[in-house]
Amino acid sequence: MLEISAGGVVIHEGQFLLLKKFSNEWVLPKGRLEENETNEIAAIREVKEESGIFAKIVRYLGFIRYDYQHGDGQKVKKTVHYFYMEPEKIDLIPQREEGFVEAIFLPYEKAIKLVKHDAERNMLKSAKNFYLKNKDNKK
Repeated sequence: MLEISAGGVVIHEGQFLLLKKFSNEWVLPKGRLEENETNEIAAIREVKEESGIFAKIVRYLGFIRYDYQHGDGQKVKKTVHYFYMEPEKIDLIPQREEGFVEAIFLPYEKAIKLVKHDAERNMLKSAKNFYLKNKDNKK
């Protein structure tokens, strides 16, 4: 089974949005595309649903691929597309129905240590590099 998801690395004033799950894992917001959704629309929707933040896409960061197995034994090949995003309206409300207990902006050094998956760490690094380059160009 193939599965496509999209999510965002949201940066506000140099800090990075992370979500904490009930299981104590820290992750980036992401989720599956719904019918007829583009990666961009899904990323905006998922960030809003999971964190309460309405964010705009600034640029595409890249994708990650991994395999996992559903509880019923079905094997899944998953691709997750990530976007660098900036918040337009911040209302930090973690989506408890999806298992999130906290939505918070953290400094890069803390976020990079907390995030669970190496692939998400790589997305944080890419977003940080773009943020710093873009910030320097605005001066």
